[in-house]
Amino acid sequence: MMGTLKLVALAPAFRRIWTGALATLMAVAVTACAGLASPPEPRAPQETRRPAGGQPVDLRQAQRLQRLMVPLIRVMDHPRPLSQVRVAIVDDPHINAANAGGGEFQVTTGLLQKANDRHLTGVLAHEIAHDDLNHVAKAQVLGAGLNIGMIILDQVIPGSGKLTPIVGALATSSYSRSEEYAADRHGVDLLRRAGLPKDIMIDTLAWLMQVEGPGRSGFFATHPATGDRIEALRTMH
Repeated sequence: MMGTLKLVALAPAFRRIWTGALATLMAVAVTACAGLASPPEPRAPQETRRPAGGQPVDLRQAQRLQRLMVPLIRVMDHPRPLSQVRVAIVDDPHINAANAGGGEFQVTTGLLQKANDRHLTGVLAHEIAHDDLNHVAKAQVLGAGLNIGMIILDQVIPGSGKLTPIVGALATSSYSRSEEYAADRHGVDLLRRAGLPKDIMIDTLAWLMQVEGPGRSGFFATHPATGDRIEALRTMH
């Protein structure tokens, strides 16, 4: 059965996975977290409970995510029990999505409202691929290593240790270019395994270019230019 919907308060810095920008949530966002499993037909698929001061949660969107994500999760290299997968719907108008590691995902209301099922599936396949490839844990290890290095450096150059939190945050605030390309490729593999067209990923990136712009290029951009990602996928057999 579908897990019980839980209303959770979040106030994180929300990483913009697809365009490379940072979208900080300035107020406490209302999220709906649900375990992913085979759902029964709901009695009332409109809105569910409203927390004090919060926005109503659309149960239909939770079920939509469940319907699109379950086939992809089941074909992961390291599939998680569906009961351990949690999805947070964040009240934000931007087209955003993120994987927090450990089977936890975040999507914005902006993405849910603007993406059709095909494009939403492409975004979700990319995020599930990040989870399957364990990219979040690798980024956290890298950030910890840089912090240790800065602490040691502070013994040689007094005051440099004050940069430690900044350096660690920069290291873990985004995936590397190679990880983004890897998530695109693995996302295509997950789509294939689930019996879905591989072109979904390319179509999704093309749609994002249209609605969000071509994205930033350059060395310090958080993610590769979307056009480059499309070309990389087209070279796949």
